[in-house]
Amino acid sequence: MKQKNTNHPKYTCKEYREEMTLLGLRRILQNKDLTPEEKKHIMAKIQEIEEKMGLS
Repeated sequence: MKQKNTNHPKYTCKEYREEMTLLGLRRILQNKDLTPEEKKHIMAKIQEIEEKMGLS
């Protein structure tokens, strides 16, 4: 019986959800119909998620 390699951190549902949220926000940001205020709000949310994930 093979033993699991415990050296790798677990990839959790929460991390997956954050990644999908980030991808969705980036996709929304591509919409040309967004107002500058909406873009600013989305960019702030992206920054917040990236910081939480350790990407920035």
